[in-house]
Amino acid sequence: MRVFLGGVGIIAPGLENWQVAAPVLRGDGAYREAPLPKLVAAELPPAERRRATAVTKLALDVAMQAGGDRVAEAATVFASSGGEVGVIDQIFRELATPAPQISPTLFHNSVHNAASGYWSIATGSRHAAMSLSVYDDTFAAGFLEAAVQATVDRSPVLLICYDFPPLPPIARHRPLAGPFGVSLLLQPERGPVPLASLEVDWGTVEEASVMEDAVLDGLRLGNPAGRSLPLLATLAQGRCASVRFALSGGRGLTVGVTP
Repeated sequence: MRVFLGGVGIIAPGLENWQVAAPVLRGDGAYREAPLPKLVAAELPPAERRRATAVTKLALDVAMQAGGDRVAEAATVFASSGGEVGVIDQIFRELATPAPQISPTLFHNSVHNAASGYWSIATGSRHAAMSLSVYDDTFAAGFLEAAVQATVDRSPVLLICYDFPPLPPIARHRPLAGPFGVSLLLQPERGPVPLASLEVDWGTVEEASVMEDAVLDGLRLGNPAGRSLPLLATLAQGRCASVRFALSGGRGLTVGVTP
C-alpha cells in the first residue's frame, strides 16, 4: 500500500509537539526530559472537559496536532495498549470496599473507546472511529489499520496512539516509563503539502528498527506509542529509509519513507 502523510503530532516528556521534537530527532540537539505539557482538550465543551481524564485529553490534544483543519473529515483509529488504566484502578479499588458504589461518570470513562467518544463530541465528526489494543504492538497494529482504511475507503484516516503508565499495583505487571502520544494523518492521495510518501508492506520482520541514541531508544521501549520514534526520526531527518516494526510470530510491517 502507498499512503501520504498529511500531518504529524507528538506529546511526550520533553517533546511537546512536532516543532520541538523534530530537531531532537534529527540530532540537532540532545533530548532533555521535561514535565508533560498541560493537557487541555480545548475543543471539548466545558462540561465534557471536566469529565475527561488525562488519558483522553492526551489523545485529543495530540490528535489535533496532526489533524489540523481536516479533523472533521477524517476517520479515526485510536490505539492504546491500556486505555483508561487510571479509571480501571479507581473502579477496582471501589469494588474492594464493603459497599462499592461506581459513579456513572467513572463507568463511562472506563471503556476502551472513551477517547473516541469524546473526540466525536469535540469535532462533531460522524466518520468511523475504531479503538484497538495490541499490547506492545499497538502502534504498528494501529498504523496498519489506518493505512488499510485509507487505501480501501480512499479517504483520510487519523491514527492516534497513546498510553499513560498505570498506577500500582497494576504497574508491577505492566510497567511503562512515562506517558506518550503520537498522531499521523494518512491520506490515499498526495495532498497540497504532503510530508512524505509511505510504502507499507506486511511480511516477515525479524528485528525492529531502533533509535541510535540510547536515551531515545529507552523512550521507544518505555511506551507502546513510543515504538513510533524510528519512523518519526526518519521523517524529521528528511531521508529515504525503510522502518521495520517487528510483531509477534516473526511477522511485521516495513514502512518505506520517501520525503
